[in-house]
Amino acid sequence: MKIGIIGSGAVGRTLGTAFLKEGHQVMLGTRNIDKPEVLTWKDENPGAETGLFETAANYGELIVLAVGGSVAEEVIEQAGMHHFSGKTIIDATNPIVHGAPDHGVLKFFTTLDDSLMERLQRQLPEARFVKAFNSVGSGCMYKPDFNGIIPSMFICGNDEEAKATVSAILVSFGWDVEDMGSAEAARAIEPLCMLWCIPGFLKNQWSHAFKLLKK
Repeated sequence: MKIGIIGSGAVGRTLGTAFLKEGHQVMLGTRNIDKPEVLTWKDENPGAETGLFETAANYGELIVLAVGGSVAEEVIEQAGMHHFSGKTIIDATNPIVHGAPDHGVLKFFTTLDDSLMERLQRQLPEARFVKAFNSVGSGCMYKPDFNGIIPSMFICGNDEEAKATVSAILVSFGWDVEDMGSAEAARAIEPLCMLWCIPGFLKNQWSHAFKLLKK
């Protein structure tokens, strides 16, 4: 597939490289294609393309939204909302408030009665959002190695076909997929980011993931 990555931070660059390794075509979307980290990424990934947000959104058959949650709605507008219509969108965002965590606990600008993904779905009603990659660090997103234990990736979304597409991608990336249902489940999945970050802020431990155990 042609993958449009919206966001050139660590998450966007990591997932862009991962998709390339899996044989997909990738364009990394950014505000500034001349940023040193973007130029380095392109040099390190032969065949990859870079472009502005609008170009990447238009390019992608599947889009990965990997920007800061506080600017996600703005970035979608900049990218051209019509470029998202009918497409599967992997939503890796989290609604994090800028500022220091409280005893290691991040603050969100959403409540448990609404999620950022639901807001984005309302902004783009014709797009097919799937929450994924929001509850793990970029260092473990592709082929995570936990001594033979396959970690769990929690997903949700309203479109079954889109979730099937994303699930296949996740399996190829080395994950067990746990489908939590409709978009409302993002109200529970997004706060996993808070829990994931606590060991990092308190103990500088950032190489971990979640596992759902079943009997």
